[in-house]
Amino acid sequence: MRIELQKRPIASRLFSAFSPFLALLLTLVAGAIMFLILGKPPISSLYTYFVEPLTDTWSREQILVKATPLVLIAVGLAVAFRSGNWNIGAEGQYLIGGMFGAMLPVLFNDWQSPLLLPLMMLMGMVGGALYAFIPGILKARFGTNEILTSLMLVYVAQQFVDWLVRGPWRNPQGMGFPGTKSFNSSAVLPELWATSDAHYGTIIAIVVAVIVWFMLARTTKGFEVAVLGQSPRAGRFAGFDAKKMTLFAFLLSGALAGLAGIAEVSGSVEKLDDKLSLGYGFTAIIVAFLGRLNPLGIVAAALVLALSAIGGEAAQITLQVSDRAARVFQGLLLFFVLACDTLIHYRIRIVRPRRHISQGVA
Repeated sequence: MRIELQKRPIASRLFSAFSPFLALLLTLVAGAIMFLILGKPPISSLYTYFVEPLTDTWSREQILVKATPLVLIAVGLAVAFRSGNWNIGAEGQYLIGGMFGAMLPVLFNDWQSPLLLPLMMLMGMVGGALYAFIPGILKARFGTNEILTSLMLVYVAQQFVDWLVRGPWRNPQGMGFPGTKSFNSSAVLPELWATSDAHYGTIIAIVVAVIVWFMLARTTKGFEVAVLGQSPRAGRFAGFDAKKMTLFAFLLSGALAGLAGIAEVSGSVEKLDDKLSLGYGFTAIIVAFLGRLNPLGIVAAALVLALSAIGGEAAQITLQVSDRAARVFQGLLLFFVLACDTLIHYRIRIVRPRRHISQGVA
């Protein structure tokens, strides 16, 4: 006996629409079971995770801060994934974008100008795009597996940025701690409101999500992305170039990851240090799929993941659980999202072996 997945002729639109909510519900149920095993009260533990952060002003601001890079990175990844290009190295592009954008305030620390911040954002996008161009051109030119190349480049970026903040760019007055000089006021993204940790990077992320949604839903380029992603052969018959699409997808996703990097550096940290790599590039993969690869859905999914992150930090203090238990929700959510999507497009079929009856000859 074996179990097979048989493709359904038509996927249910109703279940496709409600799949993220079902995945979230299953995650909550699995989380409650996990807390029960750990000896914690399930209901109050889930309250600590998902409700308590919404009752505190500081926690709500932190949700926006954490959701901002997730939205920017996941929107770019959605374009890449929908086109059939698996950019798994957004974390590296995020780091290089943060580094590129930080060049101006680091090398010209006293320069103050209204042009400084826009130039930093532009340089961050250029840095992320150039770093994403490497796996993109390797796939388009040589057919290299983009999953492996983009992922391996993450570790190169991590080591390079770490070397910079501990070596050439380290603040001489930083008491030996890795990190650059703090940016001047012209190089810092403004706060959304007075004394707020949330910054205008959140507005940028929402605007980018709307623009990319319009591009995917209402333009010829969006149609090209969909066709080549669903059927490369049909795309070739339509006159679309798969190699050019690969480069476009990697450049766009890399640019948005780089924008997320410099927005985080300029808006939250206000300098470049060794703590920039927080796993946003990997978490954004969960966000992209939870948002159904739809830029508007990604905004909501990013808020949910940011809420779970802030709730997890609170749970470590309130419930006395480890950071690993706090992060398990992200893994559970990704598992149930993929499981629900699989069952929407495939049905489980149990194949039993046939019994062969041999007849003897008299």
